[in-house]
Amino acid sequence: MKRDRDGKLSWHAYDPMHHLWQPLPPLPREYSEALDFGSAVLSGCHLYLFGGKDPIKGSMRRVVFYSARTNKWHRAPDMLRRRHFFGCCVINNCLYVAGGENEGTHRSLKSAEVYDPNKNRWSFISDMKTAMVPYIGVVYQGKWFLKGIGSHRQVLSEVYEPETDRWNNVYDGMVAGWRHPCATIDGNLYGLDCKDGCKLRIYDETSGSWTKHLESKIMHLGNSKAFEAAAVLPLNGKLCIIRNNMSISLVDVSKYDHGNAAADHLWENISEKGHLKTLFTNFLSNLAGRNRFKNRVVHCQVLQA
Repeated sequence: MKRDRDGKLSWHAYDPMHHLWQPLPPLPREYSEALDFGSAVLSGCHLYLFGGKDPIKGSMRRVVFYSARTNKWHRAPDMLRRRHFFGCCVINNCLYVAGGENEGTHRSLKSAEVYDPNKNRWSFISDMKTAMVPYIGVVYQGKWFLKGIGSHRQVLSEVYEPETDRWNNVYDGMVAGWRHPCATIDGNLYGLDCKDGCKLRIYDETSGSWTKHLESKIMHLGNSKAFEAAAVLPLNGKLCIIRNNMSISLVDVSKYDHGNAAADHLWENISEKGHLKTLFTNFLSNLAGRNRFKNRVVHCQVLQA
């Protein structure tokens, strides 16, 4: 999503057949200048935008979704609680949101809710143990892990189990060594371990630590904001890494030799080849200021067109 000179946002999709980033239908008016909202994909082809902060009206409950099949935006039921800067995930094609902030008396939130597209309805789930503003989250083994900042600026970690509707505090090595965006493929958990996304950490459940690494030494691009990896997503059995300059790389983790961290042959730049038949949507916002990189990826999702 890109912010223009007038402060408006637009969004683009990567067309792998023509190797081009292309603009898509304008965002709904309420999200043209919104901040700290969530995004997620349900049913493979519906991209949802929800919550966030309007510069004038403050925190929102609004929910909209884009259909890759109709190429149009649609309304969905509002969330039950106004919130921005919250955590979100998808489990079993249901959308979960938790924590965050609002403009009310209780600024930090511990409430959580779930949207079921089959029922077209939001419902409250159990509150978190402590109010939190999450800054990172991942679904691993059917559970939702969140790490964030509490109301007293302390670092907190909790895990939610949908089957029991319970939140629990987490203190183990998985969250202790968890600092950057992560993704799961075939039951394995991978996390970014350098700015340009050319080094990955692998969580070892047996030892309960991030002791394994996977690295491409020849692909490193440096520490520039333009090359900073902003998101990592699972895509057709591979890890998809998206950077602020909108370059895309794939990592075939299925061919990883666990005894050899050097794995240059597993990295592939697809920005020029475009052999995937999926739709990449990247949300960019403009960073003002002299000598600063102007665009950064805010959200990135994969849609089935």
